[in-house]
Amino acid sequence: MPVPANDPFERDLLRDRAYAAIRDAIVDGTLAPGERLRDQELCAWLGLSRTPVREALARLESDGLVETAPQRYTRVALLDRREAGDAFPVVAALHALAAELAAPRLTNADLKGMREANARFAEALKRGDVDAALQADDDFHAVFVQASANVEIARALDRLMPRIRRLERLRFGSLSGRASVRQHEQIIAAAHNAKDLVKENWLSLGALIDRSFE
Repeated sequence: MPVPANDPFERDLLRDRAYAAIRDAIVDGTLAPGERLRDQELCAWLGLSRTPVREALARLESDGLVETAPQRYTRVALLDRREAGDAFPVVAALHALAAELAAPRLTNADLKGMREANARFAEALKRGDVDAALQADDDFHAVFVQASANVEIARALDRLMPRIRRLERLRFGSLSGRASVRQHEQIIAAAHNAKDLVKENWLSLGALIDRSFE
């Protein structure tokens, strides 16, 4: 077999690196809604050539984090109330399905991990530490996703959750997370039959986000 002239694995890694870096900057607000994304600036920032950067932007557009108008602009997607309203029911349903599939597989270690994550979540809220709060919330719900052993759920959430987390970060000051701590406690108490509680947890957050647009 002849050796290929280029290394597709290296190209994939560069594209993934560009995608992750730009995605994270959009989610945490470093790249603000509506901000123009120029190839030259992104390439200089990332130390990459144009090809992986353009591939990353195309993927981010598919994820709803970037929007383009041919010959006019490529920019960070604006915060859109309707898109948020569309995304939250899907995320809620996926997490509820993960909880349902995980139920027969949950272990004591899983429940302990959820309690620890919720304790970190509550403490982060007290400190006003948005990064730590969202990471702890991710860790809490990740227990169900991992225990569900369903790769399609994980794949779909990987695409949707950055949009959800961006909304939370940019609107966090107007939201109260205290109810989520109590909801998490109820979910743990009913862990083996918690799909409805999990769904309500995400839908209640979606309702808060929706009201914040007002």
